Amino acid sequence: MRLSFRAPLPSRGLLRLTSSAPTARPSLGRPSTDLKSTRSLLPLQPHRLFNMNSQELTQYYADAPPAVVRLEIEKHFNALDDKAKRYAHFISQASLAGNRIVLRQVSPESESIYDFIIALHRAAAGDWKGLAKKVGVDEAGLSAFLQYAAQFLGNSGNYKSFGDSKFIPRCDESVFTALASASPEAEKHLKATDGAIFSADKPGLLHLGFTDEGHLTTYYPDSPSITKDEIDAVAKWMQVKGLLPENTRLRKTEDGVFELLIASAITSLPADGGDAGKEAEFVISEGPLEGKTIKLVYGDYSKEMAEITKNIKKAAENAENETQVKMHTAYAKSFEEGSLLAFKDSQRYWVKDQGPMVESNIGFIETYRDPAGIRGEWEGFAAVVNQDRTRAFGELVRSAPSLIPLLPWGKDFEKDKFLSPDFTSLEVLTFCGSGIPAGINIPNYDDIRQLEGFKNVSLGNVLSAKAPDEKIPFIAEIDLEVYKKYRDASFEVQVGLHELTGHGCGKLLQETAPGVYNFDVKNPPVSPVTGKPITTWYKPGQTWGSVFGGLAGAYEECRAELVAMHLSCEFSALKIFGFGDGSTDIDGEAGDVLYASYLSMARAGLTSIEFWDPKSQKWGQPHCQARFAILKSFLEAEDDFCKLEYKNEDLSDLTIRLDRSKILTSGRKAVGDFLQKLHIYKSTADVETGSKFFTEMSNVGLEYWGTKVRNVVLKNKQPRKVFVQANTYLDEKTGHVTIKHYEPTLEGVIESWADREE
Repeated sequence: MRLSFRAPLPSRGLLRLTSSAPTARPSLGRPSTDLKSTRSLLPLQPHRLFNMNSQELTQYYADAPPAVVRLEIEKHFNALDDKAKRYAHFISQASLAGNRIVLRQVSPESESIYDFIIALHRAAAGDWKGLAKKVGVDEAGLSAFLQYAAQFLGNSGNYKSFGDSKFIPRCDESVFTALASASPEAEKHLKATDGAIFSADKPGLLHLGFTDEGHLTTYYPDSPSITKDEIDAVAKWMQVKGLLPENTRLRKTEDGVFELLIASAITSLPADGGDAGKEAEFVISEGPLEGKTIKLVYGDYSKEMAEITKNIKKAAENAENETQVKMHTAYAKSFEEGSLLAFKDSQRYWVKDQGPMVESNIGFIETYRDPAGIRGEWEGFAAVVNQDRTRAFGELVRSAPSLIPLLPWGKDFEKDKFLSPDFTSLEVLTFCGSGIPAGINIPNYDDIRQLEGFKNVSLGNVLSAKAPDEKIPFIAEIDLEVYKKYRDASFEVQVGLHELTGHGCGKLLQETAPGVYNFDVKNPPVSPVTGKPITTWYKPGQTWGSVFGGLAGAYEECRAELVAMHLSCEFSALKIFGFGDGSTDIDGEAGDVLYASYLSMARAGLTSIEFWDPKSQKWGQPHCQARFAILKSFLEAEDDFCKLEYKNEDLSDLTIRLDRSKILTSGRKAVGDFLQKLHIYKSTADVETGSKFFTEMSNVGLEYWGTKVRNVVLKNKQPRKVFVQANTYLDEKTGHVTIKHYEPTLEGVIESWADREE
């Protein structure tokens, strides 16, 4: 689980089993281009090519320009000794070796777009203007390409990591065709995309989601006829067999066989058997898939998984302690053999590896982007611990046992014992994935979290990276000074409380084995929501994710955000971060931080409406769905706690008005009431009531929110950050590792990725 940036700031492959280029999609009627007529290429309006009107397509344009910022890491990396640098280097290499996995998980065309960009970089040899002049592309056309390329690389694909919607270049397709003419390699890769860079004729394909709803997903490749019910039935079968889904994809063949594609370096069932034993083919004996065959197919992403395994083994050779060695040994087994049981072992060792100098995690982690919410996207990171910032988080960990009882439920719905986790502030060296979060709380496996613990990290240089000339719409002029001064501080408080106490609190009431319960089933706890004994709980083999399905991500992010909002009203918590003396003072500096926090959440909820699709009337981003629901709880609070004010009919002057003096009364009550319901429904596996309640709270509707408010949000949307990350280089003879930084420019983003391919 992770905390991603609020808008406008940034906090889940191939169509076939092999690791070769993706299958080309059918031609979408790309217009032919006469290169002789492209000597003065002005950007055209892309919508002229498609069946969408100008206003509809505007939201899908690439940012112009994206906000490029650099992750500063050099001084922290240079403070490490040689062995620690090598350890970080090999983890970085292992993480980046999975980049092509991420590309294939985003869209069928993403890997070819990536190769097209890299090929053009090589052809330009550092002189992009010279390349453009050579092929007859003017400055506007070149800028449109560079902006698109940087945003693409920042998202590891042509769909936004925050929102899951496609973005399209702000130029005519002939610009890309002309640029490709500079390099046969670039031409080959552009041809392989088969027009998919610019295609927008099928609105459903502009969003990631289930294919039977008209959307795009590569988690179910070559399976146009697969249905949500079939996906769910296979998931339930996997649950019975003890097969975890995170490192899998599911393919339905033409003859109705379901192939479970397992990411592994090896391409056949392990000699000693896999997580489901020594069988690889099963005939379903009951249920909706009765008579159907499920085959386990090893070797998905085999080339990449082999390279990842190689580097992870080298990281183990440079580990600083035996726990890290065991962790990476378990990682290697998982990546080589496709075993998620081995991966769970790696996470157990990771939790035990307290206070390392170099922190990391790697694998198929977050499940946000799988429309079914169970299959993980590849990600990996290597980071250096910031000791000064970590001390504040250490105090928060020590205070957590006294803060958690302040939440609006009794001990029956809380862990029997708070397992004090490691909570560190990190400076990111490498983060490979579709987007970089602000904070992370993992592992996501409930049994490990409940019994063995978890770890929290705050990504300090991600939080502190600033975009130049950032505009701040919807905040009242009278509030701007406080908001600008304390928004970063308030966000660090929010990250800390969200990750540690938000994702870290709560007990799942379970029948852990047949007839064995982790609560008194004869005298069940009384729900504070209904005032009656509970009647639902988790059955053997069920997890929070398997019960709540695709809604689980947004639901849990909302719950964790509300925990943070609730506990940030405790001035003792604000004191831990250096604000105030612990006494209640809404008008002092600690009050400023609290006010900025509530303003930020209200603004985040408002701007989140960008990521709600009016055509499908669905959310494209879990964090945004969560924050919009919280904004609605603010607006529904008693005593006019929060209002949206405007005078103009088109809402062009829309402003958030939040009464600072009521945060500790009506504001906190609204948060507490919302939080209590979400928590109890989750704790008791009451999926019917919980899903209905959360869906209603995050419902948008077309008339007001979905049209009038969304239009003004889109007009004021700010470009998201694209991070430029450093690269490391190992001298094999000396064992020394050096670091190379890149300029925070569009060209710098491209160069950094091109260097990783050398």
